[in-house]
Amino acid sequence: MPVAIGIDIGGTRLRAARVRHGVIEARATAPSSRDPAEVTARCLALVDQVRSPEVTSLGIGVPGQVHADERRVLSGGYVDLSGFDFAGQVQAATGLAVVIENDATMALLAEAAQGAAAGCATVVMLTIGTGIGGAILERGRVLRGIGAAGQLGHLVIDPLGRACVCGRIGCVETVSSGTAFALHLAEAGLPPDTKAEDLLARADAPARAVIDAWARPLRAAIDSLVTVMNPDCVVIGGGAGAAAVAALKTVPPRASWFSAPVRAAELGDDAGVIGAALAALGTAPRGKRAVLVNGVPASGKSSVARALADVTGWPVLALDTIKNPFLAALPPGDRLFNRTLGRASYAAIFDLIADAPDGGTFVIDAWFGFQPVETLNEHLARAGVTDVAEVWCHAPPDTIGARYAARLGTRLPGHPGAEYVPELIGLAARAQPTGLAPRLDLDTTLAPDMAALRRFLDRTFGNQSSAR
Repeated sequence: MPVAIGIDIGGTRLRAARVRHGVIEARATAPSSRDPAEVTARCLALVDQVRSPEVTSLGIGVPGQVHADERRVLSGGYVDLSGFDFAGQVQAATGLAVVIENDATMALLAEAAQGAAAGCATVVMLTIGTGIGGAILERGRVLRGIGAAGQLGHLVIDPLGRACVCGRIGCVETVSSGTAFALHLAEAGLPPDTKAEDLLARADAPARAVIDAWARPLRAAIDSLVTVMNPDCVVIGGGAGAAAVAALKTVPPRASWFSAPVRAAELGDDAGVIGAALAALGTAPRGKRAVLVNGVPASGKSSVARALADVTGWPVLALDTIKNPFLAALPPGDRLFNRTLGRASYAAIFDLIADAPDGGTFVIDAWFGFQPVETLNEHLARAGVTDVAEVWCHAPPDTIGARYAARLGTRLPGHPGAEYVPELIGLAARAQPTGLAPRLDLDTTLAPDMAALRRFLDRTFGNQSSAR
């Protein structure tokens, strides 16, 4: 698998890491700067410190608004990299493919891959620091709107509140960020070095008032985001993230139609560089990935394939989907005709993948045992599939036979009829997975555990199991 470098640009530190399979192999840091030219030079020096011959790409997380598709920084805070082609300069100097994203997006990619949101498809993340950053995954994809969605710190929670640097009034950043916490302390007459943890351990009125003024608006923002996005979870990270999660416990959510667990980020300062490296791997030259959803007819594989597509957005290529229009248009044939058409449809699946651009992931719904494994290997190779995972769908043979018999009335002419049921029961008893790739076994008499399936795909593909 390619190796990437991730860089996280902060107001205090610049961090870089070489990352393989989500694991940091080498690190380097440098002080940050307000000068864009100095930041650029220091980033290039960090790349030199952690680079190895296997590195193919570079991801950079920056504060402020970023138009990721155009690789443009639209705005910044302490470190403002807008107004010049930062990504282009770094790419020209390093010769590496460069991807650039908002720093909160990079952190979310890491937390979704191997942190607090692992196995979740739709996630909202807030990073609490000097300001409040944010990012959203929607069914495994970064939500970008027309270029720079996810600026969650600028969700308005008080239209009569404080002026924000963005030009609006009452953004949650003005009352629930780290900077806002210091303002609450000053207004309460408390020492500026007072920590949120100290106040949470106290029961006096000034301490409770500061915590409430800091946490209650954040709870309101989270409640609104949960209503809009209906996420699997909300992750809170950033330098003040752990304190914010603790403070939120003093303002529990009201009973509502809408709910989602709030989790503390798990990866700490490593989230930014790991996420940046994972994002960079999306730009590296690569082939295609295939998830073989395998099982005999009526094993439940089609339901699993559809459920997987629903949470990832990956396309499903199913043997019957290709074959059935021909069965509907042509005169009914015999068993040999059906098998011949099946072989042609099988080849057509891989023809479609071969014509698709590199980088895609495809869910293939088929009983792969009806053709030799060597044939499957040949198809995968010519289609340019470089990474494969197998999901083996099974159920008791009698259950499979009963399923097949129950749907005979909906099957097109040309499919085997009731006489096939005993043969299918025997096939189900002896059928085996392909053995070509890492495998997850699913008993389809139970509801599929999609979180476990996504974790399996994360491990197998060495990356977040979603298209980005």
